[in-house]
Order: sequence, then C-alpha cells, then structure tokens
Amino acid sequence: MAAETLAAHGVAVTVHDRMPSAGRKFLMAGRGGLNLTHSEPLDRFLGRYGAARNWLAPHIEALDPQALSAWAENLDQPLFTGSSGRVFPKAMKASPLLRAWLARLDGAGVRFAMRSHWRGWSQEGALLFSGPDGDRAERPDATVLALGGGSWPRLGSDGGWVPLLAARGVKVRPLSPSNVGVRLDWSPAFASRFAGQPLKAIAISHGDRTVRGEAMIAAYGLEGGAIYALSADLRETLAADGAATITLDLKPDQSVGQLTGRIARPRGSQSLSNHLRKAAGLSPQAINLLREVTCGPLPEGSGPLARLIKSVPLTLTGHEGLDRAISSAGGVAREALDAHLMIKAMPGVFAAGEMIDWEAPTGGYLLQGCFATGAAAARGVLRWMDEPSGD
Repeated sequence: MAAETLAAHGVAVTVHDRMPSAGRKFLMAGRGGLNLTHSEPLDRFLGRYGAARNWLAPHIEALDPQALSAWAENLDQPLFTGSSGRVFPKAMKASPLLRAWLARLDGAGVRFAMRSHWRGWSQEGALLFSGPDGDRAERPDATVLALGGGSWPRLGSDGGWVPLLAARGVKVRPLSPSNVGVRLDWSPAFASRFAGQPLKAIAISHGDRTVRGEAMIAAYGLEGGAIYALSADLRETLAADGAATITLDLKPDQSVGQLTGRIARPRGSQSLSNHLRKAAGLSPQAINLLREVTCGPLPEGSGPLARLIKSVPLTLTGHEGLDRAISSAGGVAREALDAHLMIKAMPGVFAAGEMIDWEAPTGGYLLQGCFATGAAAARGVLRWMDEPSGD
C-alpha cells in the first residue's frame, strides 16, 4: 500500500522482499476468506484497537473501511458483507486480488526485488541487502520498513529486524503472540473426541469484559474469535499470575430462569444428554464440556444445571507461542515515531504495519490497520521529501 501511494505521486519505488514471491502472508490471510475490513460504524470500529485507538484513528480515517472496500472493487474484486458485518471478496480468497494488485503496481512502475534480504545499515547509512546476486548497498531518499511482527515466521515475518532497530536506539517492545489459542488441561478423552469441534453462539468473560462469538475446541485448549478478542487481557493475566480464569455462557440469549424452566420439563426415558440437547439446545461438545468441568456427573436439579450452563469456569494454563499466533503485539513503540510514522531516531525512515506496537482482534481490523499505516507512512515520505528538515 505504501508503494502504491508513492508511485501514484510519481516516486520511483523498489520493494525488497526476502521471500521468492510477493504477498505470502497476505495469501495466508486469504485462507479464511480474506476478511478485508468490517462494516460496523467507524467509532465502534476504532474502539477495536484498544490503547492504540487515538494515534491510529487519523490514519484509519484517512483510509477508512469504505475507502478500502472501494480500492478493492477498483481492482475488479467485488465484495460482500457477511451476517457478522465482516467484509470479504466474493472470490473468498486473496489470490485474485493480489494478482490484480501486483499488475497495477507493475503498470505504475513499482519494481520488486525478490529474495532480497535486508541486513541493516552500513556505517555510512546505506541499506544493506543480500540475495541471489550477492551483497549490495542502496541509498534511497527515504525508506519504509514494513517488516511484519513475529507471527507466521515461515512466511517471512520472523522479527529478525528487532535487534537491527534496537541497535540504532529505536525503542522496540518485545514481540508477543496476539489472536492466539489458550491452553487448558483437558482430559485425554475430551481432547481426542472433541478437538476441532466448535462452541457456537457463546459468550466468554474474563475480568470485566464479555465477548460473544464462537470458540473452537483444540487438543491443547481453545481458539477462535471469541478467545482472540480477549487476547491482550488474557496474555497480561497469564504473564502476571501464571494462570487465568474465564467463564463460558453456553446460552447467552437465555436467562437462568428460562433455562431452568426448559430443563425442568419431563424427560421421560430420554438420557440427560439427549434431554439437554432438545430442551436447552446444547451441542454434544457443550454437554461434554459441562461434564469435563464437573469431572463426571452433572449437578442435580434444573436450577444448578442452568447456572452451570450460564457460567462454565475454565482455568487457562498458558497460551500458544508466536509461531501459532495469527498476529503479534509489541514492536516499534509509538513514542519512537512521529505523527507521520517516521522513526524519530532515524530521519527519513518510516515504519508501517504489524511491526508497530498495536494489536486488534480478528474481524477485518488487522488488515485495515496494516493498509492504513502503509498509506500513512507513504504520505509521511512525501512530506519528508518535500520538506526534509521536517519544518
């Protein structure tokens, strides 16, 4: 996005990419349908960025969800909005959009240098690269670093840039996993039987926050959108206490009283599991989750059972690592950047995307933030090239 913005203003751009082909992490994002952005009102949208909202807001407002959708449609990629408000290409994958985008960049004169591994700076300040043709140095008028965080390292973003910037006096917060699964000590029988099964239309609470959505049972614990939305809070609690407790409401649209009444209906010769499936609308995995937390028999009486369904306690023992995370937190500290995303300690060098210290849940917010900061960094470059003194 930075390259496109700069090329549109007549700037000669070379994109150096250490991978053999462009957009590999973008293609990975498309495996789930390529959730480009979200259609909710902008104020609520901006709230998804938590502590980063205030400084990200001007950049996202300059390339907001409507503008990003128009950009994709201008690449002949029609979009649709799902029932959850998430926005996807109708193709439900990233490859057609990426092909069209790369073709447009090529037409704008953007040059791609593949298998070009950035190694830092020379003592004289030149950018150092190594690649199939050997080592070389380049001295651009300005540099945009869009090096990613630490998630999906096999696709290129392994955080190898962190010591390079730290050595130049740039404040970098440690990279940590975000939008990542959490670990629980399931019994072997539960894990083997229900791994890969969803818990749909639930609410998960931690502290004073409650998130509605879906979670997926994994052999190691839980993952999925509702868990990811609590990612930052859970990570902090786990780091501080070594454990964290969440509660699951398996039927958030029904009150305890309503559930009690449903469960109290005569069940005749039906098993309790079959009765709960029909009367309370619980899936087999939800029913067995109740048995998992009680270590066997379910509470007697419709009232206690209804209360358990509404508040299933689970103790988390940890979270998965960066290599299993969808995204990462940490990176270049906001105070290390000026309002135009230029690194204060390195005039003419700008940062964009996931390498900056911000995080957001899944739902279109991650890609939107990356696109918006890419365009913002490019605008910063244009300003710098017009007024290199920063006046």
